[in-house]
Amino acid sequence: MVRKKVTIYNPTGLHLRPAGIFCNTANQFACKVSFEYDDMIANAKSVLSVLGACIKKGDRITLICEGEDEEEALKTMVEAVESGLGE
Repeated sequence: MVRKKVTIYNPTGLHLRPAGIFCNTANQFACKVSFEYDDMIANAKSVLSVLGACIKKGDRITLICEGEDEEEALKTMVEAVESGLGE
């Protein structure tokens, strides 16, 4: 298992469009991809889980990847978040 804290930079947080990009990125990998925010762990491959976390600009989440391609998944997820998830 690998994990890394990242800050959400999107002006409106993880609303529908960036949440979709976040989930699509996570779904590219076979490993389990989740994130920890505000004492909860959510499935990064589920749009409903991402939206339900109510993540706003400036919030810090911990990305967690566990499985066969975890290193590549974590690297790609961090890059996606740091690039602004399409915004």
